[in-house]
Amino acid sequence: MSDLIRFGVSIPALLLKNFDRYISRKHYRNRSEAIRDLIREKLVEEEWQESRREVVGTITYVYDHHKRELTDRLIDIQHKHYTRIISTQHVHLDHNHCLEVIIVKGEASAVKDLADRIKAQKGILHCSLSMTTTGKDLT
Repeated sequence: MSDLIRFGVSIPALLLKNFDRYISRKHYRNRSEAIRDLIREKLVEEEWQESRREVVGTITYVYDHHKRELTDRLIDIQHKHYTRIISTQHVHLDHNHCLEVIIVKGEASAVKDLADRIKAQKGILHCSLSMTTTGKDLT
């Protein structure tokens, strides 16, 4: 990192003690690394909450592949949103259940909408969306 700036922070002793335990659990070498990551995390969170920002992420879901017409509905949803989908991965978990991971890219609101459409399908047992930044606006 170039142009590092040092600054002071006032923090209650108990909060600092808890933060130091967090740093240890997460295997940071020092407080500065942890603070930088926490700041980046909040900036990324803010970025993907702004609907016009481009984000990347994954939609991960588990479903019952015996549920009538569910597979067809999921494929239809993906085809309607093909411009946002980079790749998909399908895994057979057992005789009844499948896992799919969809790598997505697009405006945050559109990516959230796609995840919501999948989550709302009858037969989806669990669905989660994980979004992150494209990194274009972070240093």
